[in-house]
Amino acid sequence: MSKQRQTSNGARRILIFSLTYHPFVGGAEIAIKEITDRLSKEKYAFDMITLRFDRALPKVEKVGNVTVYRLGPAIRAPSVSDRNMKWQLRLAKVLFPISSFIKAFFLDQKYVYDMLWAMMANQASFSALFFKFIHPKTPYFLELQDGRAIADMKARRPILRLLWPLYKRMYMKADRIKAISHYIAKEVRSIGYKKDIEVIPNGVDVGTFTRPSPPSRVEELKKKVGKHPGDIFLFTASRLVLSRGVEDVIRALPALPAHVKLLVAGTGEDQQKLERIASEAGIQERVIFAGHVPHEILPAYFAISDIFVRPSIIEGFGSAFIEAFAVGIPVIATPVGGIPDFLFDPDANPDKEPTGLFCEVQNPESIARCVTRYMEEPKLKARIIKNARALASEKYDWNRIARDMEERIFDPLLKSI
Repeated sequence: MSKQRQTSNGARRILIFSLTYHPFVGGAEIAIKEITDRLSKEKYAFDMITLRFDRALPKVEKVGNVTVYRLGPAIRAPSVSDRNMKWQLRLAKVLFPISSFIKAFFLDQKYVYDMLWAMMANQASFSALFFKFIHPKTPYFLELQDGRAIADMKARRPILRLLWPLYKRMYMKADRIKAISHYIAKEVRSIGYKKDIEVIPNGVDVGTFTRPSPPSRVEELKKKVGKHPGDIFLFTASRLVLSRGVEDVIRALPALPAHVKLLVAGTGEDQQKLERIASEAGIQERVIFAGHVPHEILPAYFAISDIFVRPSIIEGFGSAFIEAFAVGIPVIATPVGGIPDFLFDPDANPDKEPTGLFCEVQNPESIARCVTRYMEEPKLKARIIKNARALASEKYDWNRIARDMEERIFDPLLKSI
């Protein structure tokens, strides 16, 4: 079969490199699916190369508007922590720059790709960089969602310092970079990137998160997690690693009334540490670990909760905050990374309508003060909820995000061919 620059229906073909994809979802994976699902099939055709991880997953599968090619060793039913601990999966990640480049090379024998899309500055971007070396005229854009400072990553990872000249080229060879927050864009400028950077945030499926959960599901979930009349549930949803500050919320509980409890959705390598912290503080019965919660079920967990709390140490953006905005529960967060793009505190940002409360980084007492403030100032709480819901609908709906991606990323790069 001869190479084709376009598909049979005239759509432009885009190759995505991503370390993970559905059913393993975080903010980046949700963003790819939400955006590609909303773009015209007549205009775009998406292929993706990613890691398989789970032996039960097919090697080739259509997921929404993306044809997914999965590579590498896999095990049965891996957990989140398995991807960082099982040797087979660690080896797959190490080899991904080469294995995915080889796969892309053979796919290119059938199709000529019109554009490359690399998700995150990691092994996936090395693959895109290698492809760009042999196809220098193919537009390549890099999407950045990681909130870690580049200087900190270099300091903590000797391998990154060793590979820094090549790692830096992942950024420099990009024809355009998309950052999900102004903080990340500033980080990229700090290493000397001079070309266009588009700041386009992640979004939320406003319809799903503003639609009330069925009362029967809400009541069933309350029974499951043990929420009693009069309880106030703090809620957090994230991968269970210490950088998300769950330990600080646990340590804040002793300073709050006994009817204030913490509901934690997610799994991760630090869950046992968090359970031990709760036990040592003597409040283990007030911390409910719900385990992995599928994204489509999250609205029900928000619905039974009263305050969303995530006192992150690092945060590129934080889609869960916007989901809490859309649902209509107040938010407590730290002023780190991309969070100040959307969360405005009545004291820290007196010139703006408030959308949440800021607590201090690694300060449980500060978290307790914010929770108490919501409990004691119902008018402020109602004002914050109203402003936050409006902001989520006006600025962070996925339909708007997809339109911005098309107008500010896809159209300009494809016209440059």
